[in-house]
Amino acid sequence: MLQHLEIGSACLSDFLSFLSTWYLKDFMFVSVQAHIYAVCKDAAGIAGNIFAFGLFLSPIPTFKRIIRNQSTEQFSGLPYIYALLSCLITMWYGTPFMSYDNAMVMTVNSMGALFQLAYIIVFITYAEKDSKFRMLGLLLAVFGLFAAIVAGSLQMVNGGIRQIVVGLLSCCALISMFASPLFVINLVIRTKSVEFMPFYLSLSTFLMSTSFFLYGVLNDDTFVYVPNGIGTMLGIVQLVLYFYYKSREDSKEPLLVSYT
Repeated sequence: MLQHLEIGSACLSDFLSFLSTWYLKDFMFVSVQAHIYAVCKDAAGIAGNIFAFGLFLSPIPTFKRIIRNQSTEQFSGLPYIYALLSCLITMWYGTPFMSYDNAMVMTVNSMGALFQLAYIIVFITYAEKDSKFRMLGLLLAVFGLFAAIVAGSLQMVNGGIRQIVVGLLSCCALISMFASPLFVINLVIRTKSVEFMPFYLSLSTFLMSTSFFLYGVLNDDTFVYVPNGIGTMLGIVQLVLYFYYKSREDSKEPLLVSYT
């Protein structure tokens, strides 16, 4: 009887040892997998920030021209107003108050909001009187709307509902911003010229959208990967059109026009 008990005890010990080893290996595999996911997500977010920086710098030639001529000429300030509102809403969504682990979304849109604000201030400085007051009114309206969104979202007790509401607003703002190149795409097809679609602006848009599409997928955030997925597809269309029509026209210097 004692011998049977010793055998049973040994078998149980071996079985528990096997279970603990299997669990440890499984836990290590899951930990390594999670670590790889986190590294890939951060890499995509950092890449998106870098490409976005290039995108935010793209209007500088336009504003150098405005400062040099001390006039906004025929340039419109509306794209920068829309871009500022989009950056502010998406920045708010990226904060820990609204969503989980979206630091890269917060940083890129904080940077974007500062750039757009700087461009708007320069535009207002050199705009005609009527345009100046109109742009000032729109700027105040953007800050008022953003303040209302922040205050309203903070009143929502349920964190899940709060994230969905602000996420939807962010998603709509991003899609509207990414849809703005549709005007340029239509212009390129109609004129059969890429004169109004600078290559590096289209490339930066595509690379930034792709990076944040991957970031959103790896972070399992619908409100990040859906609009950036749309932006990626529009970026591909722009690049395809650029190479198609560029190969059919004589090389010419592009106009310094920005579509943000």
